[in-house]
Amino acid sequence: MRRLGPGERPPQFVLFSFDGVGVSPNWDLFLRTADRTGARFTALMTGLYFLTDDARRIYSGPGHRPGEAAIGFGGTKAEVQQQIQYLNRTWYAGHELGTHYVGHFCRGDRYPGERWSSADWNRELDQFFALMQNWRRNTGVVGGEDLAFDRSVVKGGRTQCLEGSPERLFPALRSHAMTWDSSQPSRVKGLAWPQKTNGIWEFAVPYAYSPPLKRAQTALDYNFWYTVNGAKNVPGDTNRLRRIVRETYRYMYDRAYSGNRAPLVIANHFNSWNGNAFNPATADFMAEVCGRAQTLCVTHADLVAWLEYQDPAILRALASAPLSAVDGTR
Repeated sequence: MRRLGPGERPPQFVLFSFDGVGVSPNWDLFLRTADRTGARFTALMTGLYFLTDDARRIYSGPGHRPGEAAIGFGGTKAEVQQQIQYLNRTWYAGHELGTHYVGHFCRGDRYPGERWSSADWNRELDQFFALMQNWRRNTGVVGGEDLAFDRSVVKGGRTQCLEGSPERLFPALRSHAMTWDSSQPSRVKGLAWPQKTNGIWEFAVPYAYSPPLKRAQTALDYNFWYTVNGAKNVPGDTNRLRRIVRETYRYMYDRAYSGNRAPLVIANHFNSWNGNAFNPATADFMAEVCGRAQTLCVTHADLVAWLEYQDPAILRALASAPLSAVDGTR
């Protein structure tokens, strides 16, 4: 790590992150791909997976009854133990662990995250860290591995369904000693450098042009799926979705690399949606770009450290440079 000089081009950073990591062959896929390419990624933990189904009432989300959640809990004791093993493998391999919060209450729920107050976000984070710290006591699991890390490693995360305003979310992040967020869909079309607002670095999910779709949209795997077929499981769309992911990520990378070198945020899940359309294509992209000259595939915390190390005047110059055009123009 070193400071850039005036006029010096920064590396092309690529940030791979995965929401709500649960046990899946896709977790193995990215651990293998990252090991082969030297990439580091950010795994965002869902607090529900630290609880067995039988212990679900220990969680009480803002505005919800004990035991309510929009997605499943951790299953059996053996399944919770397996989740701990995967988290430990990820930590020991040098990747970052962040939060995807707990209940996953999105728009359409009677009290979704987009309506939460700072007090609600504080409550959700308090419960996330308590579930993580007290997983053995909560579940009655006595054997197997201990969790290899503690709450101090969690420095940021992504909210459910990209909901929650910075004005209400960021105070809760600061009160939990967190330094970054990646929950806000970008408000501009193109790739921009992250900004620090009220003590929190925001790594917006890009809004970018997709050549195969011939339109711009939020570059999140679920959003691609929704655009193609309304997020329905259509086997005939699997290969098309894989092509869309590969070509869109390549296009975004090429425009950033040749443009303002803004960090490229890749926000995905381990879910095997629509015939596992997304993960193999994303792993191919990781293998393709990580290790290229002047390209660094790092965690959010890695990039926060780099940003904090730079001369503020250099960062202002990077932020004021024209956005990398990701709009279909040449």
